[in-house]
Amino acid sequence: MKAFWQILKRYVAPYKGYVGGSVILNILSAVFNVFSFSLLIPILQILFNVGDTHYEFIPWHRGMPFNEISNNAYYYVSQYITDYGQSHVLLMLCLVFIGIVLVKVACYFGAAAVMVPIRTGVVKDLRMEIYRKILALPLGFFSQERKGDIIARISGDVQEVETSITSTIEMLIKNPILIVIYLFVLFRMSWQLTLFVILFAPLMIGIISFTGRKLKADSAEAQRFWSDTMSQVEETLGGLRIVKAFRAERRMDGRFEKVTESMRRKNNQVAVRQASAHPVSEFLGSAMIAIVLWFGGTLILGDKAVIDAPSFMAYMAILYSIIQPIKDLSKAAYGIPKGLASMERIDAILRAENPIRESAEPKPLDGFRESIRFEGVCFSYEDGREVLHELDLEIPKGRTVAIVGASGAGKSTLVDLIPRFYDPASGRITIDGVDIRDVRVQDLRALMGNVNQDPILFNDTLFNNIAFGKQDATREEVEAAARIAGAHEFILEKEEGYDSNIGDRGVKLSGGQRQRISIARAILKNPPILILDEATASLDTESERSVQEALEKLMSGRTTIAIAHRLSTVKHADEIVVLHEGRIVERGTHEQLLALGGYYRKLHDMQAL
Repeated sequence: MKAFWQILKRYVAPYKGYVGGSVILNILSAVFNVFSFSLLIPILQILFNVGDTHYEFIPWHRGMPFNEISNNAYYYVSQYITDYGQSHVLLMLCLVFIGIVLVKVACYFGAAAVMVPIRTGVVKDLRMEIYRKILALPLGFFSQERKGDIIARISGDVQEVETSITSTIEMLIKNPILIVIYLFVLFRMSWQLTLFVILFAPLMIGIISFTGRKLKADSAEAQRFWSDTMSQVEETLGGLRIVKAFRAERRMDGRFEKVTESMRRKNNQVAVRQASAHPVSEFLGSAMIAIVLWFGGTLILGDKAVIDAPSFMAYMAILYSIIQPIKDLSKAAYGIPKGLASMERIDAILRAENPIRESAEPKPLDGFRESIRFEGVCFSYEDGREVLHELDLEIPKGRTVAIVGASGAGKSTLVDLIPRFYDPASGRITIDGVDIRDVRVQDLRALMGNVNQDPILFNDTLFNNIAFGKQDATREEVEAAARIAGAHEFILEKEEGYDSNIGDRGVKLSGGQRQRISIARAILKNPPILILDEATASLDTESERSVQEALEKLMSGRTTIAIAHRLSTVKHADEIVVLHEGRIVERGTHEQLLALGGYYRKLHDMQAL
């Protein structure tokens, strides 16, 4: 339960005003409920002459026992019956009863209503915390995690926390209040009988606790199966073209059937165990009522009765009222472990460490004036595989430097180090002589624009995709950037022009159109440093030509680092850096490297074939 209280402290604390209101309203509801049972039922017993007891008034004083308070209530009712008659008093008591019940249910409703902002607020805060953490974590974290699993945590796991934890907050506020007030009244009525009742509490708690611990383990495993399901759905949607091309529908169906069947079996175990909460608590509660009836009967029928029959009836009515809060707490005891299992999975994201740390005293970086330098840079991924080794490189301002090499040579890793998507294992990278780890990440990335091989577009309008890097962009600025990128004409051909939605990842556009929108976005940002990651590699010849023209306009007057697979696209670069197995093996202009007859010449001749 320690983990549960920590969750409440983290997420419920901002809503403590609502919690206070719920506590007050629940106390009032419990008090009026006690009045309706402990006063009206015995009064009605007197009204209908069930007993012949004669009541004498007992002077009021502090600390009066419950029986003496009840005695005076019975005394006043007896007097009213004598003065006004039974029918008149019956009507008055019925109206009083209705009034008490009305106030009670109003308090009950109010207590439930003030909990709604807590439940919805906690879920919203939790989702926002996960989303912000996802935005803050480096790219390396997501190379180790499946996207489907992360989606499952922000959707299914948060939903489970809402169902199993936030929905129990009301129970944990209301039910202890009811139980404490009811127990207090029961002790005042008969401490012997109440003490006897309490002897059964450890047995009930022990049974519920044992089942709850087992439920938490089963729930955690069920949520893992849910993550596997979401991951397979995400993979299928992303690779549907390949699945159909290779006629692998049956194979994918079998994979999905296997994981969903495992999830079904585990969910069956969880559901059966959770469904046992009500019958188990129902049986324990009924057994307690039966035993109390027997023991209470002995107290009434014995030679020295310690409680009279009307008081015992009121006692049983209140005791029966305490059963439901206990049942609700048992449901919470079964539900909370499910939520805690999901919360552990959510915390795996929230507590993930971000190795990209901001400097405590960042140095100013308000522009780019001289050069980018790599000094003895080494980099390895988490599996220990070295990608870059002792790399030294200078990229002067205004120059276009191309990075070429075979797949796996470390080209993308090299350019990912510049905006600090990763940090080098050793060595350093400087801009104008300042280590990039000593400046604010936001200031560093403000200097850079990216155009990738696979254009990353969003399910939004063309205007918003181009203006993505500049929130205050005007219509004129967006259109000017689109014209430079060669995108303005095809945008105007759309039915809604710049306000046209491009679908998920720009699915409504061709490959060349998507890339030109990506270039227009970079043009609008107007960065001094431009990073091109094989920006034309996935395009056909015609699209490549038009996109290359747009890129040349974008590169004009900027410092450009271009990763290239097709050597023909970088032959006009100021310098070409050739990587092989994480090391710079050659560097120079296109003509110089061809004349050298080394590794670059080998790559060039292979492409010429």
